[in-house]
Amino acid sequence: MTSMTMADWQTLSDRINHVAPSATLAVDSKAKAMKAAGVDVIGFGAGEPNFPTPAPIVAAAAAAVRDPRNYRYTPTAGLPELREAIAGKVLRDSGYEVDPSQVVVTNGGKQAVYESFQILLNEGDEVIIPTPYWTSYPEAVKLAGGVPVEVFAGADCNFEPDIDAIEAARTERTKAIIVTTPNNPTGAVWKPETVKAIGEWAVEHHVWVIADEIYEHLNYDDAKTTYIGAAVPAVRDQLLVLNGVAKTYAMPGWRVGWMVAPAEVAKAASKLQGHMTSNVNNISQRAAIEAVSGPLDAVYDMRAAFDKRRRTIVAALNDIEGVHCPTPTGAFYAFADVTALLNRPIGPNETVFANTSELAAALLDEGHVAAVPGEAFGAPGYLRFSYALADNDLIEGMKRMKAWTQA
Repeated sequence: MTSMTMADWQTLSDRINHVAPSATLAVDSKAKAMKAAGVDVIGFGAGEPNFPTPAPIVAAAAAAVRDPRNYRYTPTAGLPELREAIAGKVLRDSGYEVDPSQVVVTNGGKQAVYESFQILLNEGDEVIIPTPYWTSYPEAVKLAGGVPVEVFAGADCNFEPDIDAIEAARTERTKAIIVTTPNNPTGAVWKPETVKAIGEWAVEHHVWVIADEIYEHLNYDDAKTTYIGAAVPAVRDQLLVLNGVAKTYAMPGWRVGWMVAPAEVAKAASKLQGHMTSNVNNISQRAAIEAVSGPLDAVYDMRAAFDKRRRTIVAALNDIEGVHCPTPTGAFYAFADVTALLNRPIGPNETVFANTSELAAALLDEGHVAAVPGEAFGAPGYLRFSYALADNDLIEGMKRMKAWTQA
């Protein structure tokens, strides 16, 4: 049977053709495919906690399955009880009040990201993205007709953006800026002074702030998350806070995120979502109520395990000749500088790699270790390693990488 090809007239939109696939999911998918084929791969690609969802959350979901109320459509913006619980969580963790009407529950944090730009941007509007960035930010901007504007900050300044560099990137088309601390992919926790300066700058220049706070509880070495809405109260009228249960509560597969925004923005998000997905799965919403309103004991236990892994992976990476990895103070990622491994023969085949995309591909194919290349985050020369995996896999993966580089 011959394969069918698309006819000349069967073109796809420029919009989708200009968007790159998710590099993190691509690496994870390839690693899982190799595993399914019988290859023993150690995956450092996806930011997916390996812990089970805490038992009380699972119990709440099990009870919800048996409740006929959850078999019907519910409000697009989320169950009233969950929106109220999220508002309470903001007060508890961020230290300021929001009304439940400002909350929109989304199908994971990614939908909240997507909706933010669809709501705010017109064609040609610019979004300042401190770089290294999470791989989906610029693509979501482009899908909304916007223009991503990168402002790079390297390891020499803790991957922390400089307000002068941000101001230098501002134009008359600047519509928004993204704030992500603790940061993916670098694991950096930005200083309070930096977050406050960005908030004050945004107020002065009438720029929307999109604050991704999904790693808020994953801090180490006395680092603390600075909530921009608390640091600069005046910014709240132009602030969209994005969050979700995936990272904090080990619930990536439950697909519950949210946006907290000014009332008119929340209404617009609900309107958009009404044409996309309607309400989030009710069982997952009931589970999320238990998660966000319950104690954080299980979260802190997971954080302690992540802290141990953080120390292990940083030491192991820095023990590999040609690799330098700063110590992250947040999230669960190590962002290693591997430029010294490029443009010289390495690996069992003594291959010369021009960039980290080529390096990561060979590391997976030959060393059976999955990491995400820095190009996916606007940072060539780096590899991102998620340490949200079992301790023994982490140790084995680092042994394999060292052996592969020195073969």
